[in-house]
Amino acid sequence: MLADKALVALTALKRVESVSGLPVREETRHQVVKALEAAGVVFLDSDRGQGVMVVSETANKDASNRRRR
Repeated sequence: MLADKALVALTALKRVESVSGLPVREETRHQVVKALEAAGVVFLDSDRGQGVMVVSETANKDASNRRRR
């Protein structure tokens, strides 16, 4: 569960996911982002918009191997 991986309470995670603008501590938001990134989620931000990309474990290993060479 994401709340467990991010080391945050489930109620805090629900606040992050809420569209009603509930206040969320910045540290909570940061912990959730770190947990998602550790799971292979890449956050994208450009002048054309924002989005996410899920990087497969195989792609991570290939990139890692190229850097070692």
